[in-house]
Amino acid sequence: MKRGITRREREVTDMNEILGILDRAKVAHVGMVDGNMPYVVPLNYGYTMVDGALTLYMHGAPRGRKMDVLRANPNVFVQIDTDRLPFEGPSACQHGMCYSSIMCEGVAQLVEDVPGKIQGLKILMKTQTGKDFEFMDKMVGGVTVIKITVSDYTAKKRSLPKQG
Repeated sequence: MKRGITRREREVTDMNEILGILDRAKVAHVGMVDGNMPYVVPLNYGYTMVDGALTLYMHGAPRGRKMDVLRANPNVFVQIDTDRLPFEGPSACQHGMCYSSIMCEGVAQLVEDVPGKIQGLKILMKTQTGKDFEFMDKMVGGVTVIKITVSDYTAKKRSLPKQG
């Protein structure tokens, strides 16, 4: 379901600009539901965008609260932002923050097979560093890769207001 955004003048629809946001930002805040309480974790991520379909990859220890929560409820909401720059004006209403952001919802899958882990970690490292890395099977034994298949996303940008 495409919900859209309230401030349409800030919506980003150009795919190159969306990819730029994903490339510049390095941390995603992943929102989950732990029982009846929200639980949010900041994570480094990698991504693929194929024909407008966004997939995110993260990683973590095989055990712990994050993995327990995702096993119980794989539905997630992800927030990514970059280009943050505060600005001021003569009145309180003219203060604000420039930013570029992506908001998305999807379903997390815990990848535990070695080839899937290697693929996810390669994508993560390429996004984080711009470099290609090789992983040996034994290197990925102590990690779980989280693959989020995004069902809906929006992108938004607030630029510096015009002066005068």
